[in-house]
Amino acid sequence: MAKKSKKSQTGARRAAPRAAPARPAHGRRAQQAAGSSYHHGALRDALLEAAERVLERDGLPGLTLRAVAREAGVSHAAPTHHFGDLSGLVSELAAIGFRQFQAAMAAASAPGAPPMASAKAYVAYAQAHPGMYGLMFRSERLDYSRPSLHEAAEASFAGLAGTVGARRREEIAKDALTLDQAAAIAQAWSLVHGFTMLLLDDRLSDILQRSPKGTKAEALLEAMLKATFGKQQGS
Repeated sequence: MAKKSKKSQTGARRAAPRAAPARPAHGRRAQQAAGSSYHHGALRDALLEAAERVLERDGLPGLTLRAVAREAGVSHAAPTHHFGDLSGLVSELAAIGFRQFQAAMAAASAPGAPPMASAKAYVAYAQAHPGMYGLMFRSERLDYSRPSLHEAAEASFAGLAGTVGARRREEIAKDALTLDQAAAIAQAWSLVHGFTMLLLDDRLSDILQRSPKGTKAEALLEAMLKATFGKQQGS
């Protein structure tokens, strides 16, 4: 067989079609690719972080499985795979909130801290994370049979009971309260939680406007605590 000339071989190479440039993935393919870049635990954490962003930005009505998937850049099936349903997702998210909340309260209740510091920390957490705080007390959306949420909520209550016990100078066992202890815990919680909800709903502005000039919400809370628990508690 006759050999082809060098010139004909060069022409053949020039005639070969070029490979088409790779196109970026879009839609579902892009979401699947994003999801595949996570390992199992990292994707779960990323979904919870995305859920918290959606919650704080869009509120509880905007917190859906599809919204979380879009925020995380993964397939719509990813949240269902990790949490089962919306109740599972929000329950795990609330568990994170309770742990954050308890950490803030514990830091404020450190030895030597002013007695009212924990109440101020309670309100400060809610102001910094209003969506999360609201979710933590929406029991109809939460599944307390999930171990993570149950344990986090129990730890939070134990912290509250410990704070009240320290003020009363007595040990309070969270699983066996006397009526007097239960009343003291309910009183403290009702006062601070009620104040917090009024503050978040902007229902205290009228009272603050009628108060001495420059009165802030924190000063109002402090005055309420002193009036309820006695001036001997300090600030």
